[in-house]
Amino acid sequence: MAIGVATGTYGISFGVLSVAAGLTVAQTCAMSLLVFTGASQFAAVGVIGAGGSAAAALAPALLLAGRNALYGLSLVPVLRGRAAARALQAHLIIDETTAMARAQRDPETARYAFLATGASVFVCWNAGTAIRAAAGSGLAHPSALGLDAMFPAAFLALLVPQLRRRGAPAAAVAGAAIATVLVPLTAAGVPILASALGVLAGLAGARRAP
Repeated sequence: MAIGVATGTYGISFGVLSVAAGLTVAQTCAMSLLVFTGASQFAAVGVIGAGGSAAAALAPALLLAGRNALYGLSLVPVLRGRAAARALQAHLIIDETTAMARAQRDPETARYAFLATGASVFVCWNAGTAIRAAAGSGLAHPSALGLDAMFPAAFLALLVPQLRRRGAPAAAVAGAAIATVLVPLTAAGVPILASALGVLAGLAGARRAP
């Protein structure tokens, strides 16, 4: 639930940015309901807000959403039921649900963590989007209240247990270095995708470990 609340603060940010970029409240809420992947949504409204077309906004949004397809490959054991049910569950595949599910030791606990995290994030993200989009300038920006720090803090808490795995520290350091170098040089979202190359350092470290 804490992750859902933290993510909801980003939903508030998305709501104000989307409306400021020219989307209506209905369009903003529909994007959060149907797209439901924050990085892609921020990238899309950023392009539109800068004067780009919907087609131009689609390319970076799809690029960033591509990582969710990779997440899905590792989450096949937690997606159960008929095809329609699995498709509905797949809508919840995002950074937060993947991190929580992958942090568990057995499939049943992983499935519970995935669904519980997905439900809380979905509700809070859409509630934050709707409240902020409808309120306009009537609410303070989350960063003004210090709430923007909740999201990275939650991810760091999820990362710590993962660092106990063989090769994980090397992968984390390499990924962070890649992202840090690329942040001032590339478009938003690209550093995150490129940081996945840090896994190569992790694999090399795991092979050398006794």
